[in-house]
Amino acid sequence: MEAIERFFSVRGLAPHGYCLFWDPALVWTHVVSDVVIALAYFSIPFLLWRLLRIRRDIEFGWLVALFAIFILACGMTHVMGIVTLWVPAYGWEALVKAITAGASLATAALLVPLLPKLVAIPSPAALQAANEALRREAEVREQAEAMLRQSQKMEAIGRLTGGIAHDFNNLLGIVIGNLDRVQRKGELPEDTSRAIDNAVAGAERAAVLIDQLLAFARQQPLQRLPHDVNRIVAGMSELIRQTLGSRIDLAIELEPHLPQAIVDRHQLESALLNLAINARDAMDEQKGGSVEISTRSGDAGMIELAVRDSGCGMDAETLSRAAEPFFTTKPVNEGSGLGLSQVTGTVEQLGGRVEIESAPGTGTVVRLFLPSHPGSAPNA
Repeated sequence: MEAIERFFSVRGLAPHGYCLFWDPALVWTHVVSDVVIALAYFSIPFLLWRLLRIRRDIEFGWLVALFAIFILACGMTHVMGIVTLWVPAYGWEALVKAITAGASLATAALLVPLLPKLVAIPSPAALQAANEALRREAEVREQAEAMLRQSQKMEAIGRLTGGIAHDFNNLLGIVIGNLDRVQRKGELPEDTSRAIDNAVAGAERAAVLIDQLLAFARQQPLQRLPHDVNRIVAGMSELIRQTLGSRIDLAIELEPHLPQAIVDRHQLESALLNLAINARDAMDEQKGGSVEISTRSGDAGMIELAVRDSGCGMDAETLSRAAEPFFTTKPVNEGSGLGLSQVTGTVEQLGGRVEIESAPGTGTVVRLFLPSHPGSAPNA
């Protein structure tokens, strides 16, 4: 107790101002400087305390608190520097410096092993890049989920359409069969014969629609046989020309010596006619336009059959839905919306693919990539 009392005693010691000969300029320079430094040191722990109060999630909060104690102790040493100018309380000053030294050593000792973790903390730029990557991943995931929902919807529609089409096809077969029997019975009154002919024509048009539904549902049995695509196009040229009308120019560019393609001839002819009708409907009735049908050897053993028109084209939203079943931009009762879906269903069922390019004012190109017959000799 006597040693402690002697350590903190101020008797017999001169104040620090005595060493400065009480020179006002020196004394007040020390005072002002120490006051400014002490205020700065005291403000830093307050700001750190506010930070820890607001951001309780900071992982190294205890280190920040220890650093604040160290800064506070440094501020106290400057306060004691002011006191000892007039009061020789060097024991208390030494105690404050000892606390400061302990805090500084503890801070340094704990900071060294934490340095790798502190360095590993991502920078704001790295965090922004990570957020951008997460945003892009979320967009990709949303697109994948939308595609999955669309495929599930298409599968459900396909199953429903296929079931209804099969049942309706059976009923339609009975209707056509009985009408045919009536026609074969002999002479009929003219009005009765005309009514039966109209009924047969309507039933045959319904049969075409059923074929489209079954092709969309991927349930139409296809006859996969080697065929000369050029010959199919040439054989359809006159029908397509009549379908397009006199105001629309038809050009046919067929690459010679094409291998044979594995297709269902009737379904491919139906698909080609559907594309021609779509091209015709995309053009102005008064101004007309042009349609070009071309064939060429594609990549990876495919044969490309393309139909290009100079019509109005499609915007991005319409293009994204062009092959959806029952989607059409035509007025009510002027289209079933099964044309492109039937084409897509037929080609994909054959093992090929369909690509569509279009933009407003530039027309549309529909490319059918059909599997070629392996080992078939090129057609002349």
